[in-house]
Amino acid sequence: MYNLPGLTIRTISVSETNNNVYILTSKTSGAQVLIDAADDAPAILSLLADAQEDTDATTHVSAIITTHSHWDHVRALGEVKEVTKAPTAAGEDEIEAITVPTDIALGHGEVRSFEDIELEVIQLRGHTLGSIALLYRDPRGPAHLFSGDSLFPGGVGNTEDDPDRFLSLITDVTERIFDQLPDSTVVHPGHGNGTTLGAERPHLAQWKARGW
Repeated sequence: MYNLPGLTIRTISVSETNNNVYILTSKTSGAQVLIDAADDAPAILSLLADAQEDTDATTHVSAIITTHSHWDHVRALGEVKEVTKAPTAAGEDEIEAITVPTDIALGHGEVRSFEDIELEVIQLRGHTLGSIALLYRDPRGPAHLFSGDSLFPGGVGNTEDDPDRFLSLITDVTERIFDQLPDSTVVHPGHGNGTTLGAERPHLAQWKARGW
């Protein structure tokens, strides 16, 4: 858990594929943003309820954001949406591939406010065409990047040995993330442990050379 001045970041790992589910909760308004309702709706709903302990405001889900359409990231989306009645959001080029209807289309470079939780949308093409990362800029500390399956400790996401998809992804990750954000940026990936841009930056040339 990250206890930031303005919000709390919680995460749980679900399913046999160890998907990370992230919940951002505003300490002021109680607004919550859920990133990737991957699986195990009861566990996700329980985590949403736990957040009430850290704010005086009544917590409520302002948005459920899906980073990309792959099956392991959306298995609980329909159930969580039904229970919370929250709007769903996804990258504008990914919407057609998501089985649950998307209410909010997110475009690259947009800054979206979900009540008082402000997130920047970064499209990272390659793992899927419309994959997005979400950036929260903490005014009092490092930024937090929710990278979906596009960036992990040790490399970019799976592009299925397709050289064109890999080139697209490594280019976007380099130009839209590493060239724009400082080393202190905390990376929260779609699976497994987190990292920082500073820890990964020295290996960019190696990733490009090996082609995955």
